[in-house]
Formats: sequence, structure tokens, C-alpha cells
Amino acid sequence: MFRRINFFPLASFFSSSSVSLQTALILVTTSLVIGTCGFVWIEDYTWIEAIYMAVITISTVGFTEVQPLSSSGQIFVSVLILLNIGIFAYALYAFTNYVIEGEIFKKMHTRLIGQRISQLENHVIVCGYGRYGQEICGHFQLQNLPFVVIDISEDVIKSSESKSSSLLYVEGDATHDEVLLRAGIKKARTLIAALPDDTDNVFTVLTARQLHPTIQIISRVLREKSAEKLKLAGANHTIMPEQIGGFYMAALVTKPGAVEFFSFITNEYESDIAFEEIRYEEAPDICKDKSISDLHIRKNTGCNIIGYKSPSSRYIVNPAPDTLLVAKSSFIVLGSHSQIEALRNYLRNPNSF
Repeated sequence: MFRRINFFPLASFFSSSSVSLQTALILVTTSLVIGTCGFVWIEDYTWIEAIYMAVITISTVGFTEVQPLSSSGQIFVSVLILLNIGIFAYALYAFTNYVIEGEIFKKMHTRLIGQRISQLENHVIVCGYGRYGQEICGHFQLQNLPFVVIDISEDVIKSSESKSSSLLYVEGDATHDEVLLRAGIKKARTLIAALPDDTDNVFTVLTARQLHPTIQIISRVLREKSAEKLKLAGANHTIMPEQIGGFYMAALVTKPGAVEFFSFITNEYESDIAFEEIRYEEAPDICKDKSISDLHIRKNTGCNIIGYKSPSSRYIVNPAPDTLLVAKSSFIVLGSHSQIEALRNYLRNPNSF
């Protein structure tokens, strides 16, 4: 059998988390400064000679002294060499650990992801990459919607990288300002707080609302009494998965056919049916204040407008053809994935109207 050989005896004293390349650089620099100043003060060397002597002493290469050392100088050099044996070993181990553990490539990868995140606009930030977070991101990937994941767990981040190399993420605590800023909250359209604890979700919502007063915030809530606190913190919507699941199971008893049909049309993984919302604020100017009949959406894209959200947030099913898209209103559209994509292209091209 092969046995692992430990080339660094001091490695057993350090864990990979305690070894810092920055600390090693500070120790080496400090030793170099002390050595240089010591040679100038004790031996009256010039600064160039002192720096040269400090370097060859710290590195233990053993070159000849520039000038014969006095007794005090010999003692100083001896102490400097003994001290730097430990410093040099620590620095060598830190650098080796930095390379072997992949820290260089990790930092390069993190910097690349940061650059890609900085280029995003109108994206979604998903805080928490647990079961619900992964389900949310799966739908976003299917819809080609740009999003950024925030999770505090390094293991979760590594697992997500193994599943999708294109996933944009920020490792950190979503309740902290700097983490949300790294995720591009200033330019994001929506934030979803899907953390497993209501308290963390409240702090995340509160922090996000302070950094971006107009962002849409959706939060998961575990306890019903926490919903009001999340609303006060700044959440636009709160979702209780257990409540939705309970309603769904009860409806399967009373209206099984209707529930199964709704489940089918909302399952984007199995059906070729998708939804889209045309908001007044996001629609091109040529669409604003126009009626359904004037938009010719079914004729040009094949999609159907099945719902209307009025400025007072009242929903109307199967709105009349003369229903207008006015400020703070929106149309709910149903179609296949290809029809929804045709709708998006149709709305991007004002000349098509």
C-alpha cells in the first residue's frame, strides 16, 4: 500500500482554515524590516547592504557577509535565523496550501463570477439554496431568467457548482449589506428570501428594503405570526409553503379534476404551457393605454390573455376585448413556451404593432 508522505512537519500544527497567506506575508515582511533595521543600527551598514544581508539571512542561502560581523552582529544574526526558521516554514506551508487547496483558482473563479454579476440588470436574487431555493432556481433556468444565489454554506455552494457550472452565486450571509451588494441588489428587480428561519428572512428583507427601496421582495414564512413582521420589514408578498400544500391536498378531495389540470398546466417540466405577465410599467410605450383587441396578441403570437389585474389589484378572469392596459395594471397571458417566447419578441419590437 502507498502511504502518504508529509513533506511539511509543521503541517500537523496548522489546519487549512488557520493558515493564512496574508499572515505569512506579514510575518516575512516584518522579519525583513527588523533584519534591515538591525544591520543598519548594529553594524552601521548602508541600507542597500542591510537589505541584502537581511534577505540572505532570512532565506538562509548562506552567502558571505558584505562586511565582517561584530559579536553583537553575530548574536543578532543567530537570533534572526532561529526566528525565521519557523516563519519560513509557515510561509512555505501557507503558499503550498494556497496552491494545493485550490485557493488561487477559487479566488479567480469567484472574481469571474463577481464580474458576471456586476453586468446583470433586472435579475432576481434568491437567498437560500435549500429545497425551495433550488426549486425556484430550476424554474428560472427553464425560463432563461437571470438570477443570483446567496447561501452561507460552503458545502451548498460546492454542491451547486457540481450541478451547474454556470450558476451565479455569492457565498455569505444574506442579512449583511455587503453580501447583498455583491449580488447586485441595486440593479435587481426581485429578491426572494427562502432561508429556513423566519428571523433570518426578516433581517434579509429589512436589509434589502433599505438598500433598494423599490425592489420587489417575496419571502418564505414558516410561522403564520411571522408573516405580519415580514410585511412590516418590507416584504411585498409572503408565502407559507405548508399552507399552500394543505390547500392543495384538500382541493384534491373536493375538486380533483380541476386541481390535476391546474397542476399540469403549472408544471413547466412536464407540460408545454407557460404563463407571462404584461405589466404596464414594463410594457413598451406603444402598448400602454391600449385595449386587448388593439394589441393583436393572439393573432401575432398565439397566446391568450386569460386574466387582468386592475390598478386596485382586483383580478378579472377572461377580460373583455376592450379592457385597457393602464397604469398599475397588467395582463396575465397563457401559451406554449414557443408562443410565450414569440410574445416576448413581439413586445420587444415596437415596429410589429
